[in-house]
Amino acid sequence: MAVEEGESTPRSPEAKLGMQVEDLWDVMEPQLSPTEKLNACFESIPVSSFPSAPSSEFIEMKSDTTVAEAVKLLARHKVLGAPVVDVSAPEDASWIDRYLGIVEFAGIVVWILHQSENVEGSSSFESTLNSIEGDVGPAVAAAAVSGMSSPRYKSIHPDSPTATCGKFFETLTASELYKNTKVGDISGSFRWAPFLALQKANSFLTMLLLLSKYRMKSIPVVDLGEAKIDNIITQSAVIHMLQECAGLHWFESWGNKKLFELGLPLMKTSSMVKVHEDEPVLQAFKLMRQNGVGGVPVVGSDGNKAVGNISIRDIQFLLIAPGIYKDYRSITTKHFLTAVRSYLEERHNESPMLSGMVTCRRSDTLKEIIAKLDAMKIHRIYVADEAGNLEGVITLRDIISKLVHEPRGYFGDFFDGVLPLPANSRV
Repeated sequence: MAVEEGESTPRSPEAKLGMQVEDLWDVMEPQLSPTEKLNACFESIPVSSFPSAPSSEFIEMKSDTTVAEAVKLLARHKVLGAPVVDVSAPEDASWIDRYLGIVEFAGIVVWILHQSENVEGSSSFESTLNSIEGDVGPAVAAAAVSGMSSPRYKSIHPDSPTATCGKFFETLTASELYKNTKVGDISGSFRWAPFLALQKANSFLTMLLLLSKYRMKSIPVVDLGEAKIDNIITQSAVIHMLQECAGLHWFESWGNKKLFELGLPLMKTSSMVKVHEDEPVLQAFKLMRQNGVGGVPVVGSDGNKAVGNISIRDIQFLLIAPGIYKDYRSITTKHFLTAVRSYLEERHNESPMLSGMVTCRRSDTLKEIIAKLDAMKIHRIYVADEAGNLEGVITLRDIISKLVHEPRGYFGDFFDGVLPLPANSRV
């Protein structure tokens, strides 16, 4: 319940926000549909009302931070990305001149895929790294880290030595390229320049639509007076807010619906992106990049029963602990899952990867799914039938998209002047 028995105030800032929605819900015009009422409620609440992100999850990186340092920072704070501050910006710079963009695990994956593509067909990884900065010049090297394509780059083939050999990651993480490449060089994998931000006065509805229909995983909220980011709102934070609203009338009327009643999962089984357990682990990240998804299920030999999940943030394990693969001649997705679980257990680290495959049924309620996603700190849950066959996937974005809808002409000229997504630049 949002309000504990015997208490007169909500138990959390998120529950307090839910009470604001409840108060608005109760006074809305009765002829409005539940969806229209929720839209109107969220349109009436400014985004400044959303609780601030925990200090442990709110990080910024200087543009001269190395990729190696960035991976460690993102992993330590358990975040997918962080704003990049231009170290050369003057003190009185506006926010748009202060920030270069966002460095994300997604962009780091693109960078790594390019490095693996560069070494295919080469006899020596070191010579290829030298050629990136020598033979082809700095312009092509910059293109590699910015997610741009070049005729020089080859594709990753499932049977490629680069895609399967653990030596690649050990060599990469020991290389000067990995140690010296700056996040300012790879923060070009963002969708808008430097990124799309909200102001405190923007509405909750705007924020929810950007996180769902417009596929943003996180949204910075800018304080124009201070010329800095005041808050970062993620899809996960919204799901946590919804969980804290359990017990409130507006939430229960929506959350008690079964998945199939809401048309979930949105993606048909035939359209699901999967990776087989005997395929190279880099193939999983390549599929994420190609299909614009943040995770893929690992399926067994029958091709339809999932044995695990690999998400975009798991790239960290290929970079912070490449030594865990020394016992494997090749790094398949099955080997990857096994090695990472052992690595985490030895260090007594908490991680969704230790929970195994998380599934649900079409007959489960949305409320149950929200509770599970929030408790386990995961970004997707797979729908399976009684036999364990995959029937679809439900992401945080899918859930938020069922909460609100975009009114006709709602954004107007909101997106005018923003840059389109560069080709092949974002997972």
